[in-house]
Amino acid sequence: MVTKVFHDVAKLDREAAATAAAALRDAIASQGRARIIAATGTSQIDFLKELTVCPGIHWRQVEMFHLDEYIGLPVTHAASFRGFLLDRLIRPAGVGRYHLLDGQGDATAVCQRAGAELNAAPIDAAFVGVGENAHLAFNDPPADFVTEEPYLIVTLDEACRRQQVGEGWFNDLAEVPRQAISMSIRQILKARKILCIAPGRRKAQALKACLEGEISPAAPASILRTHPDVTLYLDTDSASLLDRKTLAEMVAQ
Repeated sequence: MVTKVFHDVAKLDREAAATAAAALRDAIASQGRARIIAATGTSQIDFLKELTVCPGIHWRQVEMFHLDEYIGLPVTHAASFRGFLLDRLIRPAGVGRYHLLDGQGDATAVCQRAGAELNAAPIDAAFVGVGENAHLAFNDPPADFVTEEPYLIVTLDEACRRQQVGEGWFNDLAEVPRQAISMSIRQILKARKILCIAPGRRKAQALKACLEGEISPAAPASILRTHPDVTLYLDTDSASLLDRKTLAEMVAQ
């Protein structure tokens, strides 16, 4: 894992987007298309904005999957991840093909259908974040590190649901759905390249657990340390609890 720490969050987003764009261009040049996984949430907004304006990406040759979606939430709700990606990536960039998880449909059927599409060919790049409880996608602790199912129906823990309120997506905890569809841990790890964008002080404790603790289902995003091609993008706030030894091993920016 390569970890980069930035003083300037805007620079973090630009560099992450430039790396992501290069991966897309390379995949399209070598195989005629790029297959990607995109995350949602506050930490991803400016990264995706930068990515959509990166030059030289033939977006009509990009196929996109997303990580997760609330069960029972309409696409018109401000917190809908389908709506998020339509507004911030798919429409601005002109993504050629995309697979959105319908949280209002039959969740089991949605998992099966999206999983079959996902497994039709390798994923070139996955763009992910880290939750305040160290979740990866909506795999809250203790996460399932074993299942090979591409998508799961999961129950969200209270810490995860409180994060959604804290970020302003819902007015109160009672509004946050209790279940979601999530890409599985092992499926995420199948991506050839993973970029993890995780700025913000609210992520500091989770990142300390993921980078300095054991690789464990109790800190789901710690599993990223096992992948051969991961770049983790932090700012000084999200890296603020890391010890000097950990920081010394990082690529300073």
